[in-house]
Amino acid sequence: MTGVPRNIDAAVEQAKEATRAAIQAGVPRILIELNIPELKGMPIAEQFYPVLQELGFQFKVYFPDAGAAALARRDWEEPEFSIRGINEVKGQLEPDDDACLIVEPSSVEVGTVEAFCNAATGKYVVMLNPKLEDIAIVGIGYAARQLRERFLSTLESCYYLQPQEGYTLLRIYPGSWQVWGEVDDDYELLGEFPTKPSGEAIAALFAEDATEGDSSDPETNRPRPQKRGLLSELGQFIRALTQ
Repeated sequence: MTGVPRNIDAAVEQAKEATRAAIQAGVPRILIELNIPELKGMPIAEQFYPVLQELGFQFKVYFPDAGAAALARRDWEEPEFSIRGINEVKGQLEPDDDACLIVEPSSVEVGTVEAFCNAATGKYVVMLNPKLEDIAIVGIGYAARQLRERFLSTLESCYYLQPQEGYTLLRIYPGSWQVWGEVDDDYELLGEFPTKPSGEAIAALFAEDATEGDSSDPETNRPRPQKRGLLSELGQFIRALTQ
């Protein structure tokens, strides 16, 4: 399944496919990022964790705290695998575990997550919608740079979906990073990159595209936001998941 997903279910299926491909390639630390602010991690995790079951893994699921883990155990009707807060001692990985899924770890837990990953030698660590690099908490100085070089740079972004006005940034492992522009009721691939493109690189694509038609805003040289697109089509799914 390629191209911009039209709903949450399709996005989760893409994320699962990317995870399978990354695990088959031996990628140990996998990031899955659906960057839609309204989304809640728990219902997305409930759709996502079956990929680990399908791979035949013994695994654990972790939330940032014990309260969120208890809520997931209740809502998921006490599944056969362990669901714990990442700081719970009795929930740590065991020798026969193959993998773990960490749901929405934040920069508050970044030290714990780093130590957790370092202890998970020979196991797959999948992080769903992590927020590990919150500049307001981690900072932008030497310590933050060390964190990026020492730990964050070891994480592979295997699925990345970020809708913006007029375009969507998408990466599905092992493919390239793609920028899709909204054109009428569909999407057009504007460019591909081997690594995550900067804002300047994306703006350059829009500047090139603006000379090829009259669908852009003459004041900004950016494609006019369309009435239909990923954000509008995901709206009903987002509302359902956040209620």
